[in-house]
Amino acid sequence: MITKAKKAEIIQKNHGNTGKPATQISILTARIGEISGHLKSHKKDYTSQVGLLKLVGQRRRLLNYLRRTDYEDYAKVLKQLDLRK
Repeated sequence: MITKAKKAEIIQKNHGNTGKPATQISILTARIGEISGHLKSHKKDYTSQVGLLKLVGQRRRLLNYLRRTDYEDYAKVLKQLDLRK
């Protein structure tokens, strides 16, 4: 579970606008990282695996939307979060 402080820090980096796809992608990436770490030590936690797949799919949809609407911001987000294309 992502802490309130970490979420607030991510929102602050994106100028306080929680509605921007870049902010939402950053928050989802933090959540995905925490769940991935959890699954490394709890390999049989299938409920968390399903939740992780849903978050990855949601992030993928937001990235596709951002690529269609604002490619420059999309490229910046990929570089900032160190994600593959």
